[in-house]
Amino acid sequence: MKFFNKRNKQKYVIAILIVLIGTFIGNSFELKSKLKKHSTYSLKKTNRDYNKLPIEIPEDKFKPLNEFKDAELTKKLEASICKNTSWKNLIDHKKMSVGVVDLSDPENPKFAAINGDEMMYAASLPKIAVLLATEDALEKHEIKLSNDIKTDMRLMISKSNNQATTRLIDLLGYEKIESVLTAPEYNFYDVEKGGGLWVGKRYAASGPTNREPLKNLSHAATVDEVCRFYYLLSYGKLISYDRSKQMLDIMENPDLHHKFVNTLNKIAPNARLFRKSGSWKNWHSDSVLVWDNDRKYILVALLENEGGEQIIRDLVSPVEKALNID
Repeated sequence: MKFFNKRNKQKYVIAILIVLIGTFIGNSFELKSKLKKHSTYSLKKTNRDYNKLPIEIPEDKFKPLNEFKDAELTKKLEASICKNTSWKNLIDHKKMSVGVVDLSDPENPKFAAINGDEMMYAASLPKIAVLLATEDALEKHEIKLSNDIKTDMRLMISKSNNQATTRLIDLLGYEKIESVLTAPEYNFYDVEKGGGLWVGKRYAASGPTNREPLKNLSHAATVDEVCRFYYLLSYGKLISYDRSKQMLDIMENPDLHHKFVNTLNKIAPNARLFRKSGSWKNWHSDSVLVWDNDRKYILVALLENEGGEQIIRDLVSPVEKALNID
């Protein structure tokens, strides 16, 4: 009887072991399948074509630019720029603002700015706001596209033509431009945030004005809002994907080769450049989306200094150093 019980016990133990081993093998196979599936998904995710503009990423990956403020990039940007004592003095006196958005990983961009919320006179740079308002009016069938409008949009951006810009401002009206800049979906100008992007004067000697309420500026910008404009544009989020693409097409290949473009044409001659700049007296500004295999970033600068044009040229190198671009 004892022998029988012992044999039964052995059989029972063996049976349990067989069940446990079988379960382990089954679970291992299932785990392996899940891991394989996950790795395949990850591969597909990393293999998305992010060389195309506008950038297309999963909707759940897109977030407001402010959520991508990066402390490390900010520290590098400040260290790189403030090595120049003259620049540091301008920054300390709110006469110079710089912002950069690193788009090398489109699902995880990095944003850094110095004096980013300081609103300054920006001369012709805010013509990007007229471009946006024109595209918005076209989208809503408030105006009808014509060859004249197409030509004026290109002249306004590529050559910074004042007459073309004034014709578009007169066509749209200040109320339309303001409504687009302050619309909840964009909020490019907000009194509570210290202002932002604004156009309230024709690019002409005469005519009515609609100056912004905080500093009484006619053509204003902050680095933060210009960076955000380019960020939304880069991801196809201004009005629609197709409208964003149209605006990018208009902004590519600028005809003026000064400031950022002067330097970028030398160090990255094959890069695609989408750009709008501005200068008037001591106020100088520039903004650019740089796009090639080695460079994917947005750069914006606003300055009040007689040497601003040269400073903007010289900014590219320290900014690329902060971005770890060789």
